[in-house]
Amino acid sequence: MLDLDAIFGRSARRTVEIGFGNGETLVAQAAARPAEDFLGIEVHRPGVGHLMLRCEELAVRNLRIICRDAVDAFERQLPPGSVDEVLLYFPDPWPKKRHHKRRLIQDEFVSLLASRLRSDGMLRLATDWQPYADWMLETLGRCPSLRNESADGAWSPRPASRPPTRFELRGQRLGHEVRDLTFRRV
Repeated sequence: MLDLDAIFGRSARRTVEIGFGNGETLVAQAAARPAEDFLGIEVHRPGVGHLMLRCEELAVRNLRIICRDAVDAFERQLPPGSVDEVLLYFPDPWPKKRHHKRRLIQDEFVSLLASRLRSDGMLRLATDWQPYADWMLETLGRCPSLRNESADGAWSPRPASRPPTRFELRGQRLGHEVRDLTFRRV
């Protein structure tokens, strides 16, 4: 398990983004909130390299990267109750039914994510694929340690803190409605 206080050299509010792609959204948030710490998890090495270059260009010092599968990183590296917020924006929807088992949002992984959140920590997700949005809402709703923050128990408004992602803009160009979900650790 990682000692996040040692890695960041301080104790601060911590956000983890899973699958940050090229890292533009993550680096924008880290640059805008220097009093907080950010951790990105990504397996795509070119995206990791791009994020490292952007951090250097912008002199961002409150961001660390794990180049590893997210499930493995959460199981083996992030201690229980160690993060304040987990972000998962526009994960691969694996639209074919025979591929649904590959979707990241599964009951077991959701329970793992919840265990890594501090009490009152937030899990924020977004997708432009309606069938996956429905899947995420149903799966997250089954986790007893998470509570949907939406007033009607469905979708949340887009958080102002989330810069638009490349996948979000692509989805909007295609006429897809973006769905945000916000769940709190109880």
